[in-house]
Amino acid sequence: MISSTGNSQVKQVIALMKKARFRRESGLFVVEGPRMFGELDKDRIEKIFVTERFLDDPAHHGMTEGMEKGKVEIVTEEVLKAMSDTQTPQGVAAVVRQYQYTMKDLKNGGKEPLLMILETIQDPGNLGTILRAGEGAGVTGVIMNRETGDIYNPKVIRSTMGSVFRVPFLYAEDLRGTMNDLKKDGVRLYAAHLDGQKAYDKENYSGPCAFLVGNEAKGLEKETANLADAWVRIPMEGKVESLNAAVAAALLMFEAARQRRG
Repeated sequence: MISSTGNSQVKQVIALMKKARFRRESGLFVVEGPRMFGELDKDRIEKIFVTERFLDDPAHHGMTEGMEKGKVEIVTEEVLKAMSDTQTPQGVAAVVRQYQYTMKDLKNGGKEPLLMILETIQDPGNLGTILRAGEGAGVTGVIMNRETGDIYNPKVIRSTMGSVFRVPFLYAEDLRGTMNDLKKDGVRLYAAHLDGQKAYDKENYSGPCAFLVGNEAKGLEKETANLADAWVRIPMEGKVESLNAAVAAALLMFEAARQRRG
C-alpha cells in the first residue's frame, strides 16, 4: 500500500492533474471516480490507484478484475485525496493514455460530417459541455486551435461525463489553414456571430458542415470569421446580447441534428 505523497507514482499523478505541459509531453491524463472509470477502454489504462474502502464496496467488485499484475496500486485515503482534483475523492483514479485522432476520424468515414470548430475557448466547463452536447447532437468531431484550453484538464474531463472517450477531436496547428482545407472538401462553415445575416434556424445544415464558436469574451477573430461561408445569429429577447459559448454551441448542434433527423 502506498501511504506517502512523496511516492514517485503519486507525484506523477499530481503533476498530470496540475500541469498541461506535463500531460502533453507524457501523453497521459487522469480519470477519477467509478462512473468515468467504468467507461474507460481498459486497454488504455496505464495505472489504477484505489483505496481499500473502494475495493471492499460490493458495488465496485470486479471493476479492477482482468487488469495486468502491477497495474493496480492500493493507496491510503489521504494519498488519494492529495492526488485528486476534487474535494471528495471517490476512491479510484486511473492514469490513461491520450487519444490520437486524424481528420479522417473526424469526417466520420466519408459520411456527412458535422464538426465543431473552437477558437480559443478557455473555460474548462464550456469545453467539456461542448463535447458532451456534441455527442448528444451527433457531431462527428471537434477541431480546436492551440490556444483553446487543454481537453485533458481534469475539470474538462469531468464535465464531459465520458464523451471525451467517444467524440473524436484534434488540435490544429493552423486553424485557418484547416478551415480552408475543409472548404475545399465541400464542408460549409457557419460562424456564430452577433452580426449574422440569418437566424441560425434559417440555414440548411443537412450537408457537410461545421460551426465556428469563438472565445468567451472576444468571440471569433475577424480573420477566422471571414473564412466562414455564412454568419448566423441566435435571436435574443430582452436585454441579453449573447449566450454562453457552450449554450450557443449546443443550440447550433441540436438544430443541425433536428434537420438531419427530418
